[in-house]
Amino acid sequence: MGIARPRPQVMRLTEAAAERIKTVMAKADRPIAAVRVGVKNGGCAGMAYTMEYAEAINPLDEVIEDRGVRILIDPKAVLFLLGTEMDYKVDKLSAQFVFNNPNQTSACGCGESVQIEPATGVAGAEAQ
Repeated sequence: MGIARPRPQVMRLTEAAAERIKTVMAKADRPIAAVRVGVKNGGCAGMAYTMEYAEAINPLDEVIEDRGVRILIDPKAVLFLLGTEMDYKVDKLSAQFVFNNPNQTSACGCGESVQIEPATGVAGAEAQ
């Protein structure tokens, strides 16, 4: 019988991302349990990150608690997001959430879509 290894945390938040999520959730027009993050097929590079309010936690969601914020990861996105750091960047012309993802292999020129490969060789990834 092997020794169980701790599961890696799928995603981390920077302080800027956590503060922005807290602000957005506080201004929501209905009670919000968390923010759900996932990926979907689409865009010129093949996939795009998604974010939406979650009023409830689904039984299969991966629940992340980081910097006082609850993030839910769509179970279909876990292997694509392993090791990702979510940040919030503000510059002169835009403000947006940015995903620093080690599984991302390329991105389109407009920044709206990415190419992501499932994580491999990560402790616990093969059990997902």
